[in-house]
Amino acid sequence: MDYKREIAKAIKIEGVSEEEIYASIAVPPKRENGEYCLPCFKFSRSLRLSPVAIADKLKAEITLPACVESVESVSGYLNFKLNRSQFAYDSLCDILGRGETFSHKKSNGKTVVLDYSSVNIAKPFHIGHLLTTAIGGSLYRIYGYLGYKAVGINHLGDWGTQFGKLISAYKRWGNPEDVKKRGVQALTELYVRFHAEAENDPALDEEGRHYFKLIESGDKDATALFTWFKEITLSEVQTIYDRLGIAFDSYAGESFYNDKMTPVIDELKAKNLLTESDGALVVNLDDCDMPPCLILKKDGASLYATRDLAAAIYRQNTYAFDKCLYVVAYQQNLHFKQVFKVLEKMGKPWADKCVHVPFGMVSLEGGALSTRKGHVVLLKDVLDTAVEKANAVIAEKNPSLADKEKVAECVGTGAIVFSALSTARIKDMVFSYDKALSFEGETAPYLQYAHARCASILEKYGKSVKPTKEDGGYLCDDETVDVLSYLARFDAVVADAAEKYEPCVLARYLLDLAQAFNRFYIDHRVITEDERTTHARVLLTSAVKNVLKNGLSLLLIQAPEKM
Repeated sequence: MDYKREIAKAIKIEGVSEEEIYASIAVPPKRENGEYCLPCFKFSRSLRLSPVAIADKLKAEITLPACVESVESVSGYLNFKLNRSQFAYDSLCDILGRGETFSHKKSNGKTVVLDYSSVNIAKPFHIGHLLTTAIGGSLYRIYGYLGYKAVGINHLGDWGTQFGKLISAYKRWGNPEDVKKRGVQALTELYVRFHAEAENDPALDEEGRHYFKLIESGDKDATALFTWFKEITLSEVQTIYDRLGIAFDSYAGESFYNDKMTPVIDELKAKNLLTESDGALVVNLDDCDMPPCLILKKDGASLYATRDLAAAIYRQNTYAFDKCLYVVAYQQNLHFKQVFKVLEKMGKPWADKCVHVPFGMVSLEGGALSTRKGHVVLLKDVLDTAVEKANAVIAEKNPSLADKEKVAECVGTGAIVFSALSTARIKDMVFSYDKALSFEGETAPYLQYAHARCASILEKYGKSVKPTKEDGGYLCDDETVDVLSYLARFDAVVADAAEKYEPCVLARYLLDLAQAFNRFYIDHRVITEDERTTHARVLLTSAVKNVLKNGLSLLLIQAPEKM
């Protein structure tokens, strides 16, 4: 049962819809105020009454639904206390009725396109890619769970003069066996050497431009090398994606849109949106308080904006999206504002469905991430280090654990991902191995351990259980109702995370649930001498385990049964 919905139906406010009331119903910060509340402050102006008077009036007029035991008017809030026994039974039936792995909601007929990770060909997959990859990958799962058709796109950085420079470097100093053996690392070293040599020999830059023109013209030799570099890169990054549980439906990158930009430019010209500025072609955005959007450079070369316009139009034509999310760092705020505004000026009715989902910068505790000289912190190395540290903790605390390597992989990679998803995405992130891998505090290992504790209790009990009406009567104390209140909100929290494009909303909820369960666990033994009490508490434990497992999965994190 959707208790919020039942309460919203029962409240009648002149000029206010049921949906607005439903959206306004919240969870009181204090347990003594009940399970749900309606703040009346926002209705004060339209009703021309004080919040206290509104709450008093609503209390006097409301007919309580069967699920609500009592209602109180307190300082402008309408507080609802539920029938705890019924609430417990309904909540457990809902969660446990889904099974151990929750299935996706019924299709809502909507499509969301997510542009994330967007690795660069022939460049290392470093920790700077962590946020876009984790946030995008989590949102992909969240939207899929909610019934959307999610389309994940890895918009590869696979075009530009840098590839001509790389071919030049490879032809001068490259060794095919070395590149086969060391992959992207070897390519990166060649690229770094090219720039170092070019400082003393500017003719190298011209040579790089020459080779890129050969790629553009379809030269067989240059294209073969370019394709080989792409294959090497994608093969390496796929191992990282596999470890993180990341999936894509398309790898259409910048090069894919080479033949799709001319129609866009023609349309801009036909609609008189292009103007010349110092030999370049731009879309003037003075009326929007933005600098002009550069479409073609003086030499006729396209830019990121040109390709992003072509990509947006292609995605709408191909997927008919209801939302197109760009999970890209906040430094690109202006770029996307310009692109979306140009789409609007072109008369695209779906322009407002394009959304930039920005995030902050990543750095490691004690040092910067990378420099243009080729010093980078590889994401693979970060994951490997976290797994090593997890292995060390397991060796110290539970050396006889079965599948130690598999558990260490789950814990180590989970810690890295959760560190990226547990705070508001726009905040800059300073990563610390020790903090991320702690079993105390707000970390993935803490949540994984809470899940494993639930699994241990259920294994000890050793029987399968199903909820009955009678169970509700054994789950009415404050600590238990706290846990049930969190369980009942799972779907609402996932929907909120999607609406705000913030996986951290779900991460925060899982931490709160685990902490509530730990408070319950401290005050109440699960397996007792009384079979009825035990039965009910085992049901609660099973529901907590399932929600933790499925919530962590939406955050790209696995939940081991034992730790």
